[in-house]
Amino acid sequence: MPETPGEKDDVVRVNFQFRRELAEKVEGNLASFCYQCGACVGDCPAATYGDEFNPREIMLKVLYGLGDELLVEDSILWECTNCYNCHERCPQEVKPVEVIISLKNMLADLGIYPDAVEKVIKTFEETGRTTPLSAAVTRQRERFNLPPLPPVPIEEIQKLLEPAPDEGGADPTDG
Repeated sequence: MPETPGEKDDVVRVNFQFRRELAEKVEGNLASFCYQCGACVGDCPAATYGDEFNPREIMLKVLYGLGDELLVEDSILWECTNCYNCHERCPQEVKPVEVIISLKNMLADLGIYPDAVEKVIKTFEETGRTTPLSAAVTRQRERFNLPPLPPVPIEEIQKLLEPAPDEGGADPTDG
């Protein structure tokens, strides 16, 4: 039987390698239990107030293993607010937010993240805090009768951030 025009283009091949890689980063193969009911979209602030973000569509792409559509520059994944509403609504306990966070981590591993995220990373690497301590923060804490923030053990944090020996870092047994 001859192929009709476009028929070959309609075939989706599942990329199981991508799904295995994602399963290693998140609690196993959670995405496989998603049956596309759409409950995750109901209270999603990013879907409600944005034009393109849709956790159900993201989960569908994960089911098909379409990592090449998710792990890209300017990925829609960064619009997720990590509010956990999708997790609370999911009847299958798939935890779409955990899947999305894992995908964001995969993006970060590839060095793909928005400028704002890069700024938070740099601030954390330099100060051990995700937002810089300022006079305004100190005044707000005093206003609410909160104690001053304790110093951050920056040396310990920087040591934790060093690459592992198998990633080109120093060998901890050398001494």
